[in-house]
Amino acid sequence: MDDRHMQIGEVAARTELSLRTIRHYEETGLVTPSARSQGGFRLYTETDVARLMVVRRMKPLGFTLDQMRDLLDATDRLDSEPGLDADEREALLVRVREYERAATEQVDKLRVQLARAEDFAVTLRTRLDRNTSATRP
Repeated sequence: MDDRHMQIGEVAARTELSLRTIRHYEETGLVTPSARSQGGFRLYTETDVARLMVVRRMKPLGFTLDQMRDLLDATDRLDSEPGLDADEREALLVRVREYERAATEQVDKLRVQLARAEDFAVTLRTRLDRNTSATRP
């Protein structure tokens, strides 16, 4: 990936996360800035942004910070440790598969909730249309 460094404001704009949230993720060990400027400003790379996007996508699915940390650890190790023995590699893949299954289950639940919400909105719209047309001359 790109070695260009970005300050936290640019990262916030790109990830649609608040500065406070990004700092919180740093404090909890989810994402650590790759560098600091001479003035002490946090500097992030594309890799850091990609990590933040993983966290951002996991959050609405109900994953905890510990689960996010665990998944990031597993994917980091799979991506950066080519010398993993077969058993260790398989154990990491099992962890990632468990998160994929959990994410899929949450997405399915959210689809049901969305369908119910859409039905409710249609019901209200129908009621409004019926009552609006009844009051017109």
